[in-house]
Amino acid sequence: MSRLADLIAELCPDGVEYQPLSELVRIRNGCDYKTLSSGNVPVYGSGGVMTHVSEALGEGPTVLIPRKGSLDNIFFVEGKFWTVDTIFYTEIASDLDPKFFYYKMKTMHLSQMNEAAGVPSMNQKKLGRILIPVPPLEVQREIVRILDQFTTLEAELEAELEAELEARRVQYEYYRNHLLSYESLATRGPVEMAKLGDLGSFVRGGGLQKADFVEQGKPCIHYGQIHTVFGVSTDSVISMVSKEQFSRLKHASSGDLLIATTSEDDEAVAKATAWLGNESVAISGDMFLYRHSLDPRYVSHYFASQYFREQKRPFLTGAKVRRISEKGLKGIMIPVPVREEQRRIADLLDHFDSLVNAISSSLPAEIATRRAQYEHYRDRLLSFPEKAVSRSNAS
Repeated sequence: MSRLADLIAELCPDGVEYQPLSELVRIRNGCDYKTLSSGNVPVYGSGGVMTHVSEALGEGPTVLIPRKGSLDNIFFVEGKFWTVDTIFYTEIASDLDPKFFYYKMKTMHLSQMNEAAGVPSMNQKKLGRILIPVPPLEVQREIVRILDQFTTLEAELEAELEAELEARRVQYEYYRNHLLSYESLATRGPVEMAKLGDLGSFVRGGGLQKADFVEQGKPCIHYGQIHTVFGVSTDSVISMVSKEQFSRLKHASSGDLLIATTSEDDEAVAKATAWLGNESVAISGDMFLYRHSLDPRYVSHYFASQYFREQKRPFLTGAKVRRISEKGLKGIMIPVPVREEQRRIADLLDHFDSLVNAISSSLPAEIATRRAQYEHYRDRLLSFPEKAVSRSNAS
């Protein structure tokens, strides 16, 4: 920062001239790529790279600015590119460093300038009126150097956080599979293999839609919430249904396992949650409740193990939407140690699950905090006092 401060003090002590974007860059429209053959040239839309083609519309360095859609998705491109008509590309004047221009445009929050009633839009005229500070090139390049370093550091820190979470998940998966293996269980006491159908009964839910949810009423769980909200067990709900509707539905009791029987993802079919609440809870269609004699948390952890996943695969049916039937679930084998051992394993896995969930829930907040710090730092670097120059004289 001291070098930057020295450069500003030396080269622009009285401030920086701001110029309309139209005087600094030539804004170009994209066009259709569908007549082109496949190749190595990336095709950009407002959402990012869409495909690759054989010809280039231009070659960087350039800054791509959305015309429609995600207006804040600004891209810096150094090589050959093609853009569709939802995103502009720019030809940049020699007194404006392209990367400096990119970083500055990232601070402009173009989505806040949208005035369209439907799809967010930006036109060339409005874009061209945006004022951009143009400090001397040496200052621009020093800012680029600082922000490039900071961006790299930020990416490395985020990657480290995500790697830590993934390592914990892998460790948890290994630990869970080890504890629930027949071989491991047999070293700690008596254990027998039994079919789920011989240890309990399955009851299919039905008649509950998300449209039935009310503000006050009786507790209910929709199968989609097993996929998106609940973990291995829960003693509370996020949805209610009217007393009248509740009376017509199937109810799970404390200790029952709630099983989502459908998903587009094979891994998610038969994802389960143990219901540990003090009162009965209504259940929706596309799910079973499993009423059994096992420790509810133990059996729920087993449903998340590799041994359960391997056994369920032959029973999955359907094309786009994958399902598992009651018959299939009844035939799946589970190791059954004594009840005390089931509780001990469930306690250990609950503790590990809590650790992983704590990291998982804190990660987005940590990344958001780091990004906010970076954006604040970037915006400060790219803010300059305006030089007292008459616009009429300057033009």
